[in-house]
Amino acid sequence: QVQLVESGGGLVQPGGSLRLSCAASGSFFIVNIMAWYRQAPGKQREFVADITGGKTNYAGSVKGRFTISRDIAKNTAYLQMNSLKPDDTAVYYCNTNAYTPTTGSRDYWGQGTQVTVSS
Repeated sequence: QVQLVESGGGLVQPGGSLRLSCAASGSFFIVNIMAWYRQAPGKQREFVADITGGKTNYAGSVKGRFTISRDIAKNTAYLQMNSLKPDDTAVYYCNTNAYTPTTGSRDYWGQGTQVTVSS
């Protein structure tokens, strides 16, 4: 099993910045990919960004404003969010596809962290 714990959410004014963190832990696992998704009230969960092998992908709505990174030694992923807009308000979820000897490769989700962009 792999556990994901997000942190760093909060309330920020439009144009501001936040940095989310996602720490992965478990007895033995290998991370294939780490990603961020978000879900706004009344909307479906949507992809934000992912990182694997040093390569990154972004949703069009956040490209140029958000940056995903990863500290392999700490098994932690980050999402630096700049120039935040009210439309970025959502619960942000960390996701990983990871391998463990007992479960093979599968997806894991964090509990989510609230990001609110409002003046």
